[in-house]
Amino acid sequence: MLLHEMTWPEIGNLSRDIPVVVPVAALEQHGQHMPVFTDSLLVGEVVRRVSAAIADRVLIAPLMWLGNSHHHMDFQGTLSASPRVYLDLLNDLAESLIAHGFKRIVFVNGHGGNITPGKQAIFEIRQRHRDRSDLLLLFASYWDNADPSAGRPDLVQSQMGHACEWETSMMLRLAPHLVKDYRRAEPVGFGFGFDPAYRGWTTKDRTVTGHIGRPQDATAEKGEHLFATYTAGVIKLLENVIAWDGKSWETN
Repeated sequence: MLLHEMTWPEIGNLSRDIPVVVPVAALEQHGQHMPVFTDSLLVGEVVRRVSAAIADRVLIAPLMWLGNSHHHMDFQGTLSASPRVYLDLLNDLAESLIAHGFKRIVFVNGHGGNITPGKQAIFEIRQRHRDRSDLLLLFASYWDNADPSAGRPDLVQSQMGHACEWETSMMLRLAPHLVKDYRRAEPVGFGFGFDPAYRGWTTKDRTVTGHIGRPQDATAEKGEHLFATYTAGVIKLLENVIAWDGKSWETN
């Protein structure tokens, strides 16, 4: 069910145990070959496929396209919410749903820069509602819920990058007319240089063109495999949310 297509009485008649999915992403540069709306397009397609598979069992909110993208601000076209603003935005989205009685809230994320503030927002919300044991608050990036490398030795990368083999492949499957000449892109490494320590960085520190990974290895066939794999992973996560007993810490 799509929240934005329903009337308020229809929403009011829903079970408060139905999971509410809030897709979040970004509008930011994606190298010289991909549109700035890439993250939002990709997570939007994953959520669309999820909705088609379990439409009557989840309530899906509209995509929140503004993300925490300050590390991309050296590149034209990036629109970003600063970390604290983004934290407050996620907090208020969740608090609105909680005020309406919903108890199972799942942010499905499509942008790496949202991960740290997303987890922090979930932490803050839980602390404010520490007297309740019936709330399930989750923040999950769609690529963390499945392993696309299984049975696909043709995937060159082993992790998600940025405007990389994986994202470029999905865009070639979803909207090939929006992808420029990705075959000329040079590979850009993933390393931070001081692993396992976390190093503060901007995207420009790591890449001149704006991409990280190997976009030149992308194909539309790989993109369909990635979409199918990630959709199945998100569905499995939501099945666990649906089956949750409403009080325990462990999944079923």
